[in-house]
Amino acid sequence: MHWLLLAFLTALCEALKDVFSKLNLKSINPLIVALAMRLFSLPLLLPILLFIDIPDKGQYFFPALLAGGSLNIIITILYLKAIQHSDLSVTVPMVTFTPLFLLITSPLIVGEFPGYYGIAGIFCIVLGSYMLNIHAARRGFFAPFKALFKEKGPRYMLLVAFLWSITANIDKVGIQNSGPLYWVVAISVFLFIGMIPVVLIFAKNDIKQILTNAKELFPVGLFSGMTLIFQMLAIQLTLVAYVISIKRTSALMVVIFGVLIFKEKGFLQRATGVIIMLLGVLLISLFNY
Repeated sequence: MHWLLLAFLTALCEALKDVFSKLNLKSINPLIVALAMRLFSLPLLLPILLFIDIPDKGQYFFPALLAGGSLNIIITILYLKAIQHSDLSVTVPMVTFTPLFLLITSPLIVGEFPGYYGIAGIFCIVLGSYMLNIHAARRGFFAPFKALFKEKGPRYMLLVAFLWSITANIDKVGIQNSGPLYWVVAISVFLFIGMIPVVLIFAKNDIKQILTNAKELFPVGLFSGMTLIFQMLAIQLTLVAYVISIKRTSALMVVIFGVLIFKEKGFLQRATGVIIMLLGVLLISLFNY
């Protein structure tokens, strides 16, 4: 079961990327962290081109690269702003809403229609998000939802989850018109180049932070790159749905890291909520199609 180990390493690197991002966001502009994430991942990703055959590109490769790359620039910024503004243990679990949104976007973009398990998965994800703030239920039945979305972090991350449901389909188009490893490298380079004008326009005065904080920022890019490499290696060995479902366990790891490193409170209720949400992800991803 080598794919299972690779999938769990994907989840662990994803969680560690979030932890180091949160640590850096205490004193560094989110746009600088976003640029550093892409910059420091390239030394890991670019050498991949030396070990693969450069594929012929289909007619939809460049449209997919432009659309997916542009959306992922927005996603990266929103993601970092989300974990900057709120606890990791209440913000990152919002990414489990992506499979829920995929039930809507996949039929529209790539013509994939869900099966019967989708309803059960949706229920689990919604119930799990309710559990993240179950302590607020004493103020009314819908109070946990209100408490959750009152914070900027979960609101930003919910938008990230929705945009990911779109880019996941665009990634599929990009891979079909090139190859999985080539696509990862291509879109990573696009993201780095695309982030440069954004930083120059909106954070020009802070760009020196990349040099002065290179040692602290490097792990963000390192674990971002390792996440992609382990994910692609795992996907080569099994179904994408299996890998992504295991990858989402990073949300539970983040809850644990949030308590241990950032002294975040409410571990039991948030861990329970995340586990229920992960059950929803499993129902949608593994049994729904």
